[in-house]
Amino acid sequence: MEPQLQHTVADGAATVVIDNPAKRNAMTAGMWSALPPLLDRLAADPAVRVLVLTGAGNTFCAGADISALHETAENAQALAVRAEEALAAFAKPTLAAVRGYCVGGGCQLAAACDFRFADEGASFGVTPARLGIVYPSPSTRRLVALVGPATAKYLLFSAELIGSDRALRTGLVDEVLPASGLGKRVAEFSRVLVSRSQLTQAAAKEFAQGRVDRDAYWSQQAGAAGDRAEGVAAFLERREPRFTWSPAPPAPGTTPG
Repeated sequence: MEPQLQHTVADGAATVVIDNPAKRNAMTAGMWSALPPLLDRLAADPAVRVLVLTGAGNTFCAGADISALHETAENAQALAVRAEEALAAFAKPTLAAVRGYCVGGGCQLAAACDFRFADEGASFGVTPARLGIVYPSPSTRRLVALVGPATAKYLLFSAELIGSDRALRTGLVDEVLPASGLGKRVAEFSRVLVSRSQLTQAAAKEFAQGRVDRDAYWSQQAGAAGDRAEGVAAFLERREPRFTWSPAPPAPGTTPG
């Protein structure tokens, strides 16, 4: 089977699967190129409220396909950054479900997600120092924001792998589960996210990413939406809220907002 990105949509969650098991789900140039338009389609789908990124089998992603780097390293890196930025800009909550290796470009993708849940046997690493590659500045800044300068330097300078326990301590992952419980926990948390206000989530995601010029926009959105009234009514009536606001789909290939 050719390396590919597979996806399904069910119960409000889109699941994107990195599928290249012959190379531990390494990302080919074609897969990097395919991710942004796939994300555009899923962002525009009103049935999608959450996105889960994972790998086929027992590995998340072992990075970029090194066999393609010899003559096209700069182009491959540009494709990876474009895919990472598209994932970070996805307007709805994103969650990486990590089993096994999450290395190089795989860690780059996981770091671009809002949440990372891992099994106990997962391994994480950022390995350009093994290859003499300069890690891109957007990816470096995102890693530093996530784990802090000291851990980012440890990962980048040494190219050493760390286990799930250390990844949890440093903030690289949010939860560590037994391998048998990861899928159940990801599904459970996805249902929680699906049930919450997309208005709150979208505004919080922008603010957390440093957008400081959008208070007026989100105040207008909150005033026009019925989410606050529905949330209060549901609380008083002791029922689950039925939030209706959804983000307008971005133009293909653009950052929302």
